[in-house]
Amino acid sequence: MNKKYERYIEYIVNDIEAPYFINMRDSYGLSPDEYEMILSKIFKQPVSIMGNNHYVYGELERIIYSEYDNGDWYKQEYDNQGNEIYYESSDGYWYKKEYDPNGKLIYHENSYGEIEDNR
Repeated sequence: MNKKYERYIEYIVNDIEAPYFINMRDSYGLSPDEYEMILSKIFKQPVSIMGNNHYVYGELERIIYSEYDNGDWYKQEYDNQGNEIYYESSDGYWYKKEYDPNGKLIYHENSYGEIEDNR
């Protein structure tokens, strides 16, 4: 990869916002062949893309991002045991979770201000 192209890719990674697929195509003029490279840098892990609704799978082979043709999207994060620890959607809703070493949910909070703490 030449230096000019590398700088352009880094610019996109630092500048782009969700909905990623729409913006990669419309705002940056990227080809579908470049999407996995960009998303791997955004999510800081190797990714694979599947399906018409642009499902992005991360290292744990779980969906970490999905986007629909209308621009709606959601993203998720997981801990090392595969427990979902974060969820966010394009409508502004989010939640965070924490688990004990045995995988039991011990903390949950969301964008509505609801908190459940069992630590």
